[in-house]
Amino acid sequence: MKYRQLGDTELRISEVSFGTWAIGGGWGEANDDESIRGLHRAMEAGVNFFDTADVYGSGHAEELLAKATKGREDEIHIATKFCRSGDIHDLATYSEQTVRQFAENSLKRLNRERIDLYQIHCPPLAILKDGSVFEVLEKLKAEGKIRHYGVSVETVEEGLFCLTVPGVKALQVIFNLFRQKPANNLFPQAHAAGVGILVRLPLASGLLTGKFTTSSTFAADDHRNFNANGDQFNVGETFAGLPFTKGVELAQDLAWIGEGRGNMARAAMRWILENPHITCIIPGFKNVKQIEDNLATLDVPAFSSEELVRLKSFYTTDVHEHIRGPY
Repeated sequence: MKYRQLGDTELRISEVSFGTWAIGGGWGEANDDESIRGLHRAMEAGVNFFDTADVYGSGHAEELLAKATKGREDEIHIATKFCRSGDIHDLATYSEQTVRQFAENSLKRLNRERIDLYQIHCPPLAILKDGSVFEVLEKLKAEGKIRHYGVSVETVEEGLFCLTVPGVKALQVIFNLFRQKPANNLFPQAHAAGVGILVRLPLASGLLTGKFTTSSTFAADDHRNFNANGDQFNVGETFAGLPFTKGVELAQDLAWIGEGRGNMARAAMRWILENPHITCIIPGFKNVKQIEDNLATLDVPAFSSEELVRLKSFYTTDVHEHIRGPY
């Protein structure tokens, strides 16, 4: 395993880390025993960072992490998120009383005394600009409830604003071969500001595995079914904002990246890690096999300069115009 510094903090985290949305709920059926085995396998391989949220399975993902990391709280870092269990547009959701309760609830489920990275979970830009939530986070940090705080953002504009807030130490961003825009300005500016970048949805909800066809279907409780067109939350969180059929077509056009790199998924994540401004990727998983496959990204050969140019051109020419939702 290789490790990268989280911005200018003292935390060094595994460049392949894992998100826990899928094992908490929202990606179809999951098995808790298999989820725990997956978490243990990841830690055996040197993974020391996991991302979760209080709404993943209504806190279930946090409880699974508590169980899997028991006794290793000092060496395994956990990031969690808050606000989406309330009205994200209401300032009251970000009041000291409410945020403090969110944090205490997460700490209880995680069975920890401190959250390593506490993130605002995709709040509106107006909330960020109000700024009062950052004052609350500073209080929690001073009290030792949280070590650092950051923001999970939907758009480049939100990310750039967060860089003006001195206490923000990490941005969580959707970034993949289908969603390359943040690399242009946001990532270099974040690097200059000493802010780490956590990449979520590196495989565009599975499109970049190359395994889907236009006839693929998803379970009723899978967000790839109920949020395919942004009916429940930002459409960018599902298939990178692409219409599913178009996404499948574009993924087929990218199949070549998997040649000599094991498979398309590993290649897609290797491409992300070649950006020097990235701290880590946080792909999801449901079982040990998916953990193993994602970890194999570490052994994938690098892309040539010609291939990188080809992939950027592909995004600009064939992908960008089809992305829906704030970006």
